[in-house]
Amino acid sequence: MKKKTIKIGLIGVYHRGQLGLEAHRPEEGFEVVIGADVSKDKFKAFAEKVPKAKQVLDWHKVINDPEVDAVFVTVPDFMHEEVACAALEAGKAVYLEKPIAITIEGADRILRTAYRTGSKLFLGHNMRYFSSILKMKEVIDSGMIGEVQCGWCRHFISYGGDAYFRDWHSEQKYSNGLLLQKGAHDIDVMHWLMGSYTKRVVGMGMLSVYDKLPRRKPDEEVDVYKIWSDANYPPVELSGFSPVIDVEDHNMVMMQLENGAQATYVQCHYAPDAERNYTFIGTRGRVENIGDFGDCNIHVWTTRGPRATPDIIYHLKPETGSHGGADPKIISAFLEFIRDGKAPSTSPIAARMAVATGVLGHYSMRHGNVPQDIPSLEPELIAYFENGQKKAVKAAPAKKAAPAKKTAPAKKAAPAKAVKAAPAKKAAPVKKAAKRK
Repeated sequence: MKKKTIKIGLIGVYHRGQLGLEAHRPEEGFEVVIGADVSKDKFKAFAEKVPKAKQVLDWHKVINDPEVDAVFVTVPDFMHEEVACAALEAGKAVYLEKPIAITIEGADRILRTAYRTGSKLFLGHNMRYFSSILKMKEVIDSGMIGEVQCGWCRHFISYGGDAYFRDWHSEQKYSNGLLLQKGAHDIDVMHWLMGSYTKRVVGMGMLSVYDKLPRRKPDEEVDVYKIWSDANYPPVELSGFSPVIDVEDHNMVMMQLENGAQATYVQCHYAPDAERNYTFIGTRGRVENIGDFGDCNIHVWTTRGPRATPDIIYHLKPETGSHGGADPKIISAFLEFIRDGKAPSTSPIAARMAVATGVLGHYSMRHGNVPQDIPSLEPELIAYFENGQKKAVKAAPAKKAAPAKKTAPAKKAAPAKAVKAAPAKKAAPVKKAAKRK
């Protein structure tokens, strides 16, 4: 029997929004039928890929379209909470780009809305589909390096001046900080590979470069994707940055995990190179990535010796598709999830925990580097999402036993009639014995 075609809407169609076009697979039963963005000039790639799809400038028209079964939400981070909750309330399955939200309260509201409505929620943490991350997870899960006790990630970002300090990303009120927009990926990966969530975090960070550089005028529009170039270095020789910059351009957090392991994440937005470098150290060895996607290697040490001579090297070949082939994979996972109920590698709970760690990491660095405890979630929410977004079926209450029928009271026994004993007969008088003669 042929399956029903699932109709898809895109909320955000430009640049990262083009990710949703990967879901247009009519031959597999998935069709993009509508897209929304803020202006018509954003629709060029959308119109080329799906010329028959509707183009609208109001995202509400996407979630209110009765034809739409699922939506991709790839709007700026500060809109995630509003748009995702509205789509879930409208009964749509939602692909939500990371970070889930820019506050803990916003993330929790999205989770509760999905729980209450039963609408499916999928988080776009595509790094869980990177071959380099999957290979390191395979090494760790095999026990090759023993029990992981510590891990860290050094994140070098050469394009920070292009991507994050020329538009809305540069303001706390729109992004909170770059531990969310960038770091949410890495914190999630570390939680996943180390098998535990952060319970306490402490942060340090500074705005050390971009606040000192020439700014553009507030009314001057900029399309960062049109000026993005490897030639834009060093940043101290550039201009045209955001009028308001109050997010840090380098960040460092230390994390105490629930399982006793410890981790650290550091990022810098004015580095000349771009790479995420993870390492995880266990009781029997260490694993590290050299390159994060494309032509890269995974190094493993299980004996003592120089860093230059790992015991095992896994060479990973480039894959087709954006983000090292991860984007086509995560789209397939979303489509299988909404059509077949197949559990994905990503997790709404994990996405919330990554954001909570980032939010409180920023709070710590902005308030005297004081450690912050991560607030817990309601057990029913955790159980719901860990159960494939299915509510536990409550056992039907046991039927009350029918009350026992009252037995008729026993009839009182008739009082026993007193029987008078017959008077004893008088004994016959004894005859006197005859006298002896």
